Amino acid sequence: MEHTSEFNIPFKYKTNRSSPVLWILSHVRHHWFIFLVAAIGAIGNATLAGVPAVQFGKVFEALTTGVGGKQAFLQGAAIVAISQITRGFLQFQRNFGFEVTAQRIERDTRDEFYTSLLGKSMTFHALQSVGDLMARASNDIREVNYIFSPGINMVFGSMNFLFIPLIIGGRIHPALLITPVLFIIAYFLAVSHYLKVLQPVTSKVRSSFGVMNSRIAEDMDGIETVKAAAQEQAEIERFRKNISTYRDASVKQGDIEARFIPMLLLALAMGFGLLHALYLARLGEITLANVITYYSALSMLGFPTNTSVMAYSRISLGLASARRLLAIMNTENNLDQNEDGYAQRIKGDVSFRNVSFSYDGKVNNLKDISLEAKAGQTIAVVGQTGSGKTSLIRLINRTYDPQEGHISIDGVNLRDWRLDTLRSQISIIEQDIFLFSKSIAENIAFGKPGATQEEIEEAARKAQAADFIAELPDGYDTVIGERGATLSGGQRQRIALARAFLTDPRILILDDSTSAIDSQTEDEIQKAIKTASEGRTTFIVTHRLSQIRWADLIIVLKQGKISEIGTHYELMERSSAYRRIFSEDKQI
Repeated sequence: MEHTSEFNIPFKYKTNRSSPVLWILSHVRHHWFIFLVAAIGAIGNATLAGVPAVQFGKVFEALTTGVGGKQAFLQGAAIVAISQITRGFLQFQRNFGFEVTAQRIERDTRDEFYTSLLGKSMTFHALQSVGDLMARASNDIREVNYIFSPGINMVFGSMNFLFIPLIIGGRIHPALLITPVLFIIAYFLAVSHYLKVLQPVTSKVRSSFGVMNSRIAEDMDGIETVKAAAQEQAEIERFRKNISTYRDASVKQGDIEARFIPMLLLALAMGFGLLHALYLARLGEITLANVITYYSALSMLGFPTNTSVMAYSRISLGLASARRLLAIMNTENNLDQNEDGYAQRIKGDVSFRNVSFSYDGKVNNLKDISLEAKAGQTIAVVGQTGSGKTSLIRLINRTYDPQEGHISIDGVNLRDWRLDTLRSQISIIEQDIFLFSKSIAENIAFGKPGATQEEIEEAARKAQAADFIAELPDGYDTVIGERGATLSGGQRQRIALARAFLTDPRILILDDSTSAIDSQTEDEIQKAIKTASEGRTTFIVTHRLSQIRWADLIIVLKQGKISEIGTHYELMERSSAYRRIFSEDKQI
């Protein structure tokens, strides 16, 4: 099955994503040896579990008949001791093997899921809840681990116990096969029904957990907005509703588990089996020792029955989680890496030809856009809020693809460019700068991990950031908070510019990047922007007259269409819409 993604980052081996079961089995196939070790331990453990039942009968018979009682007792004790010590090692082998398998599967599925997320497009990520993705990446993957330990560990280990009463009962008397045969048939029918009823409930448990986690993540990310609007109590109530949904689903799961029919079947089997054996003994068909041996063998049905409640629930939850993981990994995107595409150094000519774009495929955010930007030019994009400015610049690096028309760089259609080559030469600096919780040097060098300290410092000087970095406690080694919370808006902007200088993009895009800073900081950033724009094509989305004045070309957008194109002075003379932008904008 082919899965289109923005970046087809290869996983270390091929997996089958057509169904949860096949996907998990395709992972197990690469850990077959340790799984085989666990399976051998499980079979051996179950086989030796029947030894005491046989020996108890022999010792009882010897003691009651008075023939070789002491010798039979000592011999039986020795056989039981040796077999159960060996069984202990085999049980450890089973548990160890399944636990190692579980941990390896968790590691590999986590790697595959994370690799898949990195390969998804911004179109995909824009529609996803971060909290829900985190729930899938952590808890759902952990549930896949539980499929093997304790899930399959208990199921596989206990399943062999079902057949011991068949073997022992059949050797004693053919009629004694009736009870274990009927129990096994009824057991599998009951388990099949149990799993069928449990499946939608476990899916509800996992999905409601994702919703709850998603809301928590949103509240933590927007905690400033929540507190500013004094909506703490309202958010608590929403959380209570979400957690109540999760609780109700979990309680329903517990209710189904509590009504696990095989528990009743076990009691019936033990009672009927004992009565049947005693009846055969009374008829003289079997001895009393045979009754003890048979009843001891029947008691082994308790292990698979008692462990099934937990084991099958873990498997059902794990499969529900695997289904949620595959729903994300199998989501197809419209973009692809185009590994065989055009891969040359960008000069900087950008052309839009009759481009129309829509986020939802219904309402066009951009309509019939045509423009030409020459290499080295600075293009300002202006317009009222909602006019489509950000949508336009997001098409340049293929964050999104237009539904109509085409965009080309250096005369090559964007779809024909190799995607990583294209994006590595285009740098976007937004108003909301994202910085990692790392050192300033690591943040500057994010796009060029192998950069030297001298290169990092030179980029900082060009971005007018060297002075404030020098005043920090540890200079370039200063670790900043998540999203750069310990820095001011202007400082974050200059770090972002330094990052752009270091990667030396051929096209630089500034999306309203100076809208929330003071005049003095703006002057410093303005110098950095002028330096950054030299020798490269620069697109600036802004309302600040100081930045618009020196643009080579100004594009005025209105309701997703180009209203005017020209220089500042040309547009001030002939465009009322352009003049209105400045008269209404208090920042200018």
